[in-house]
Amino acid sequence: MAGGLYDIAEPGASTVKEACKGRAIGIDLGTTNSLVAVVRDASPVTLADERGGRLLPSAVRYVAGSAPVVGGAALASAAQFPEDTIVSVKRFMGRGPKDVETDRRFVPYRFVDDSPVVKFAVAGRTVTPIEVSAEILKKLRERAEEALGGPLEGAVITVPAYFDDAQRQATKDAGRLAGLEVLRLVNEPTAAALAYGLDKKSQGTFAVYDLGGGTFDVSILKLTGGIFEVKATAGDTALGGDDFDRALAELLAHKRGLPVELDPGQRRALLDDARAVKHRLTTEDEVDGVTRAEFETAIAPIVQRTAQACKRALKDADLKPADLDGVILVGGATRVPLVRRFVAELFGREPLGDIDPDEVVALGAAVQADLLAGGGPQQDVLLLDVIPLSLGLALMGGVVEKIIHRNSTIPAGARQTFTTYADGQTGFDLHVVQGERETEEHCRSLARFQLKGIPPMAAGMARLEVTFVVDADGILSVSAKETTTGQEAKVQVKPSYGLSDDQIEQMLIDSYEYAEADLKERMLSEARVEAKRILAALEGALAVDGALLSSDERRAIDEACTGLASSLSSEDHRGIRERTEALDHQTKVFAERRMNREIGRAVAGQRLEIVEKQVEHAKGTEEHERRARADRPPEV
Repeated sequence: MAGGLYDIAEPGASTVKEACKGRAIGIDLGTTNSLVAVVRDASPVTLADERGGRLLPSAVRYVAGSAPVVGGAALASAAQFPEDTIVSVKRFMGRGPKDVETDRRFVPYRFVDDSPVVKFAVAGRTVTPIEVSAEILKKLRERAEEALGGPLEGAVITVPAYFDDAQRQATKDAGRLAGLEVLRLVNEPTAAALAYGLDKKSQGTFAVYDLGGGTFDVSILKLTGGIFEVKATAGDTALGGDDFDRALAELLAHKRGLPVELDPGQRRALLDDARAVKHRLTTEDEVDGVTRAEFETAIAPIVQRTAQACKRALKDADLKPADLDGVILVGGATRVPLVRRFVAELFGREPLGDIDPDEVVALGAAVQADLLAGGGPQQDVLLLDVIPLSLGLALMGGVVEKIIHRNSTIPAGARQTFTTYADGQTGFDLHVVQGERETEEHCRSLARFQLKGIPPMAAGMARLEVTFVVDADGILSVSAKETTTGQEAKVQVKPSYGLSDDQIEQMLIDSYEYAEADLKERMLSEARVEAKRILAALEGALAVDGALLSSDERRAIDEACTGLASSLSSEDHRGIRERTEALDHQTKVFAERRMNREIGRAVAGQRLEIVEKQVEHAKGTEEHERRARADRPPEV
């Protein structure tokens, strides 16, 4: 059966491995550990290495003149080679040096400071987080090819729901560098729900609480008739089990009387000890002189940080905890008893945890990979994910026009028309931004590009059609087309680094806190832009046709202009609009005389009936222009 779950092999004609050639796999590229899974006998399973281990430690050690060491062997030698062994690289994906200043204090790596993106100096060379992640993905690819006996059709790789465009693009680039065809990026909570939904035949609304080694996500999903719809998502891209390790390491250092400043090897050894103690405290009351109560006290503020995102996701989905049918736990950090108690108290119910939280994301990714490759009995399953932050354009005056709003289902697309601000404008400068605030300075810049070659026209005559498209991987493309000329430009947004956790959290908090102030600032900016446009147009008209006015009429218009110009420095948008309307009213007679003079010039010597038609046409044109001014698109 072509494209089916399995190829059928005749007895003696093929080995099991050969019969399974060309499989699609699911990969959980994790902060602490990574896994690869595949669908077998209509059920997803994780693949083990030659020693039977399923978890691949996300650690890479670089050795001068040799291939990198990946996995458990790299992790085991991390304390001996701390500066050349990169662990928890996911926290650095798609980010810049300024984004990771806090993380840098806790890791022993040598960073390259004169780079716009994070780079590590290791074993006489420099590498990026993309290259480090690619080594981990290569190892998983080789494991899958060995288990399946041949080349792969492709892979679905999971990412935190709150990964922004840069972090998603970095993950996709790492997959390509590892020799994988990346079929799709899927949000980790969505993959977990997919594993639960298909295994348990669940229906209803679920919260997925995903606390991994380096990232935290919470998503609200609705499962109905094979459709997995994400209603809302929130989280923190730099919060996870690694933070537990650091808090516990500080506690261990204090108990052992260690100095504040440790060399790289001592820091790595201390963090390794802390991780081992953390794992044992999941089932034991005291380990190496640290009680579980002391550990829980140390990590309580970190766990509490997850509450805000959970409440925000519920609010965005317009739900209360009682409206949920269940809470799914994902990520190794959810094994910590304090986390489980916290989740139960926060959502008012015991969480589901009967699928291994370390494996559930990879299992869901395998299901999605199998579906995309055309296999399996669940081909009618549909994933509907969402955009975590709004996407839009910065307009004249620094205001932001949101094109695709946060929590919109992806893939998504939207189109909006804009126009020119100035007479004779022959191009558009387009600034793509991301965020929830109303002004450009408070949003994050994603990309800038230009559309040139527009013939000079009067302000407001050109029509720019801008299209935003977010693909199934959550990656944005923007195109712009001037409709009267057909001139077109497009850009795939590839910023050099992503948002920090503080920026993401603060952007959403600020969008609520400053909503009223932002709206006032937007209205003030729009009023000023319109007033300046009218003043500039009137100045040009008076310079050409000022003689059409009497001295009293000119004085009245000049006074209205002065009043409007002086109001521009005020913070009262209503006052500016009122003076703009007053000037518009004051110049009506002037506009009529200019029109009549032009008509007179045009119809001189023509027959009466033709003149009457032209007058009627002119009146209709004036009314059309007046309406067009009222309905004119925003100005770029």
